[in-house]
Amino acid sequence: MTNFFLERYKRFGQDFDPSEIVLNPSIRVNTLKISESELIKRFKEKGVTLKKVSELKYCFTLDKQDFSLASTPEYLQGFFYVQEVASQVPALVLDPKPGEIVLDMCSAPGSKTTQLAQLMKNSGVIVALDVKNDRLRVLRNNLERCGVENVLTYSKDARYVSDLGIKFDKVLLDAPCSGNFVIENDWFIKRELEGVVECSVVQKSLLKSALSVLKPGGVLVYSTCSLEPEEDELVIDWLLSNFKVELEEISLKIGSEGLVKVEKQVLSSELSKTRRFWPNLSKTQGFFVAKIRKL
Repeated sequence: MTNFFLERYKRFGQDFDPSEIVLNPSIRVNTLKISESELIKRFKEKGVTLKKVSELKYCFTLDKQDFSLASTPEYLQGFFYVQEVASQVPALVLDPKPGEIVLDMCSAPGSKTTQLAQLMKNSGVIVALDVKNDRLRVLRNNLERCGVENVLTYSKDARYVSDLGIKFDKVLLDAPCSGNFVIENDWFIKRELEGVVECSVVQKSLLKSALSVLKPGGVLVYSTCSLEPEEDELVIDWLLSNFKVELEEISLKIGSEGLVKVEKQVLSSELSKTRRFWPNLSKTQGFFVAKIRKL
């Protein structure tokens, strides 16, 4: 299936050799525990220079180093989180404020949950769900390591979140998806279009549940680490056609406009407000982000 996906990317205007895409490691400074300047100083003492990603709060890249980031005292003390650049975008787009009630629907292992808490300055409440108990244990470990104090964790399938009887100001749905070739070396070998379409069924169900617990006027951010339109623009086009929602512009100057045409299918022009991260252009893993307002 390698040629199928790569040929389709070409039809979307992106012609590249996957083997030539190599990403630098990236981290997010956890300002709940340390300042950016202090962590920069600590890394400099280790002979490593942190490079700020100008568009993203607390995001830095670094050259490859000869030691494991996760083995450093700074990591173990929760001073930073190893998190890919594109993965840091959804929480920033959601822009949660101190005192708000926020839902993280698919939260483990906790990269975005800890980021939400950081943006909220440990104020308000984050309800974090995951369906697998072993993943929840990892999430809780990361919450403790990062000094997070405003998160309630639940072992629960997010499709049934309405059982909790809570209405939320904002919702983050970083949906389970088929992934992309940057984060899985054998992606092209094991993926086929049928499996991608199956993922979209679950994603639509999760979106429907998200809207059911979101307050009118509230914001929902939908994201995937997939490059496939069946999980991205086509899902959001379906959402626009079936629910009282609207897309909002994403102010971050990173990524490319979402697709408004997929093969012969013309989508809503509003899809241009979404952001698509082509690895060859953004120098990140593949990603997709949409900002949705419930009317």
